[in-house]
Amino acid sequence: MSGNNSNDLAQGLKQRHVTMLSIAGVIGAGLFVGSGHAIAAAGPAVLLAYAAAGTLVVLVMRMLGEMAVASPDTGSFSTYADRAIGRWAGFTIGWLYWWFWVLVIPLEANAAAAILHAWFPAVDLWAFSLVITLALTLTNLCSVKNYGEFEFWFALLKVLAIIGFIAVGCAALFGFVPSSQVSGASHLFDTQGFMPNGLGAVLAAMLTTMFSFMGTEIVTIAAAESKDPGKQISRATNSVIWRICLFYLVSIFLVVALVPWNDPALAETGSYQTVLSRIGVPNAKLIVDIVVLIAVTSCLNSALYTSSRMLFSLSKRGDAPAIAQRTTKSATPHVAVLLSTAAAFLCVFANFVAPAQVFEFLLASSGAIALLVYLVIAVSQLRMRAQREARGEKITFKMWLFPGLTWATIAFIVAILVVMALREDHRAEIIATALLSIGVVAAGLLVHRKREAAGRVALDN
Repeated sequence: MSGNNSNDLAQGLKQRHVTMLSIAGVIGAGLFVGSGHAIAAAGPAVLLAYAAAGTLVVLVMRMLGEMAVASPDTGSFSTYADRAIGRWAGFTIGWLYWWFWVLVIPLEANAAAAILHAWFPAVDLWAFSLVITLALTLTNLCSVKNYGEFEFWFALLKVLAIIGFIAVGCAALFGFVPSSQVSGASHLFDTQGFMPNGLGAVLAAMLTTMFSFMGTEIVTIAAAESKDPGKQISRATNSVIWRICLFYLVSIFLVVALVPWNDPALAETGSYQTVLSRIGVPNAKLIVDIVVLIAVTSCLNSALYTSSRMLFSLSKRGDAPAIAQRTTKSATPHVAVLLSTAAAFLCVFANFVAPAQVFEFLLASSGAIALLVYLVIAVSQLRMRAQREARGEKITFKMWLFPGLTWATIAFIVAILVVMALREDHRAEIIATALLSIGVVAAGLLVHRKREAAGRVALDN
């Protein structure tokens, strides 16, 4: 199956679409704003947290790349789990991943609406949220090329924003900005040292930063709708190392070098805005607001695309309603797009009419899904490599230091889940995700047993 598209969707994504998706897919509002909270918690040693989380993502993407290059599929790791671990695993991780991105849709829509509402207070928040979601739903309904084109420009703007920030930050670091209030890298050590709050704070920051990287794997889903997907996935996976180093590690280094980690503005206004303000960049808030608006809109666009493709893949395998397989003349899974958007609107409705604890549980239930996805990818790669070697297949794109590094990655992910369960600030996420997972597994087993029973009856007749 190497190099072939294993679904019947249109191959409408061009090379530049997939390339830009792979470059900017990891960039979200968490980098521009959320990183300030991690810095405030761990100090300059937050660099270690980002490095550890980034290393895990690089290893997981290498494993996913090995499977995706050999067998590109719009179901990606859900399909591989189905083949390598069992039907129940593909069913469970597919639905959990779909749920994660369905929850992202209203969250990102509200974040974008909040920025627009601040600019135009006469328009209600919900109106902006509705218009943004409906507009991007329409673009996703037309064709995958539309999604690719929108995401290309969103991604390009995000990349240019980061490059601009790094350029300005480096200029300030070396004293080339006369109006700047900051220069040099003394803040890495002059405020209670490099690790002011100890190793525990670094670990807590790592748990937070881990979820900033969620979305890197989208390129393996999108590449299945491009020409020569194996080549595209290989390129994207190989570039993940420099992407994380440039966008995250260099950016965060500049922040902690130029601004004291205990500056209240980091958590209140975000890391990028704080640095630009200290450097003396005019209209820093407006600039960052525009960049964040682009970032959250891009994330919303990707959430609509990813959730619909996962639902389509589940349907093709008989693990979701058959109606979700339906496509338009341009081979776009329009029903899957509409069902995913409808589920997102139900979440928004639940937020307004249900008790606060209900929506809080819904949000918490997605807290550890990223780690479960990484764990499933690692176990699937371990088993699929054994299956492929037993068949005598030539493996052109390989995981490094197999199987030792795969096993080390699995052990690391399990250790993180254990730590989350032991920490009070993350225990609710583990419990909620565990309850949701158990429910999905039970539903999967029930569906498969009914289907098998129906098959036996059909054979007997």
